[in-house]
Amino acid sequence: MDIPRDDVLIIGGGAIGLATALALLEAGRGVRVLDAAGVGGGASHGNCGTITPSHAPPLAAPGVVAQALRWMFTPDAPLYLKPRVDPALWHWLLRFAARCNLRDWRRSTQARAALLNDARGRLADWVDRYRLDCEFEEEGLDYVFRDPRRFQRHVDECGALAEFGIATQVFGGGDYEREEPAMLPGVAGAIRFPGDARLRPDRYVAELARVVRERGGVIEEYCRVERLETTSTGVRLTTAQGARAGHDAVIALGAWTPAFAHTLGLKAPIQPGKGYSITYARPVRVPRHPMVLKDRSVCVTVWESGFRLGSTMEFSGLDDTLNETRLAALERGAREFLHEPFGAQVHERWCGWRPMTWDDLPLLGRAPGHRHVWMATGHGMLGISMSTATGQLIADLMTGRSPALDPLPYRPERFA
Repeated sequence: MDIPRDDVLIIGGGAIGLATALALLEAGRGVRVLDAAGVGGGASHGNCGTITPSHAPPLAAPGVVAQALRWMFTPDAPLYLKPRVDPALWHWLLRFAARCNLRDWRRSTQARAALLNDARGRLADWVDRYRLDCEFEEEGLDYVFRDPRRFQRHVDECGALAEFGIATQVFGGGDYEREEPAMLPGVAGAIRFPGDARLRPDRYVAELARVVRERGGVIEEYCRVERLETTSTGVRLTTAQGARAGHDAVIALGAWTPAFAHTLGLKAPIQPGKGYSITYARPVRVPRHPMVLKDRSVCVTVWESGFRLGSTMEFSGLDDTLNETRLAALERGAREFLHEPFGAQVHERWCGWRPMTWDDLPLLGRAPGHRHVWMATGHGMLGISMSTATGQLIADLMTGRSPALDPLPYRPERFA
């Protein structure tokens, strides 16, 4: 029986895998995308859909360790570590803690900003060029505070953000309340990031899939890849639907990367950072901009089609249980800030895993020791925001073109 043979096999059909597929098709390569479930069913589905150059600063920052220790065993804290014996997690946490210093913070911020800024402009181009119907709006994002001290600390950081091309606008509490009637009284201040944007992530991924198919790409859903082997001329995959062969393979598996990479002798120090969201019918009085309620680390996104509360970071492995305590924390945080904190009907309660590396940078490039295997994974909380730049960078590297940005900070061999 003949084995189907393709040019590039992309393992993973989320935002990263599909954006890479589209960029490769535009570069003249053929692609087949293989996903274990339906496309976009993982972390690409239920996130808040914010496009955030503002999030260039990494999670690993000075002072984070002390804060994390205070939160560690608080079940509804923004950052929660489920107590358990997990040597890989504790090793990851130690390496993460070692990076909570100003020097590494600046290095990660610079590399993240380069990828985010490239992706931000590229996304607007893709939406226009491919007519992506995904409720994309370039309306900025607001950080909103009720705690004056926390507000002032973030205002003081605005100068540092400007070094990395991140523009900000600062509002006093009264001014912001007059501009944003959805807010309850008591706002200490707000910071707007006018370069940010938003979209509906599930629709964005569906639209990427549409364009990939229209341009000749093949997408196989419910086709779990069980094994990847390299040959002298390419790669061979064992899948739930039979064998597949190709010239190159791209691993775009997000939080599921480590176990798969291990079979190839590759190190991918990724921990699944579990996030939650609740999607409602749209309330009557909604914020004019996407926002992060910084005192409670709750993100609020409004679309014509709905209203979503999301965020939190939980390290509990690949546990898919919906933690009611953490879902309730989203609603409690929204109640402190908004006149109408949620809609009349709940459309979806969701959790998903962000692929978190300890240096807060993705793995982008050729897999060490494997000529025909490439990696596009580890984007943490920024997979949607970084998707277009990631796709273009991988396509440039695979086709020998001069990349639009320096690929060195993201090279997978930094973990080898």
